[in-house]
Amino acid sequence: MFTHMTVGTNDLSAARAFYDAVLQPLGYKRLFDREDRSGYGADRPSFFVLHPVDGKLATYGNGSTIGFAAPSQTAVNEFHKQALAHGGRCEGPPGPRPFGPNVYAAYVRDPVGNKLAVICTAAQ
Repeated sequence: MFTHMTVGTNDLSAARAFYDAVLQPLGYKRLFDREDRSGYGADRPSFFVLHPVDGKLATYGNGSTIGFAAPSQTAVNEFHKQALAHGGRCEGPPGPRPFGPNVYAAYVRDPVGNKLAVICTAAQ
């Protein structure tokens, strides 16, 4: 359904440090950099961190959440730990969620305030 997702940032260096750390446990990495953006993914970039094209300050979308798939509960825990260590805020600690069988998730805000979820649905 989607080709990509983007989040804005006002400090690309800090955003790169944050997303490098939190996406690594999920098997994603930074695949390219330009002056105004970086692209992340497993084998092709599909998540981008960038300075807004209109030149205005980056802000978060109220009611928006970007959810990342995690291969294990351990990866969910590590994502959450790295997010907090790199300037993120907890929006829901790692643990089971009532959304379905085997749902284990955590929620954080990145340094700009974008809400991120990481979810594992594999039986442990």
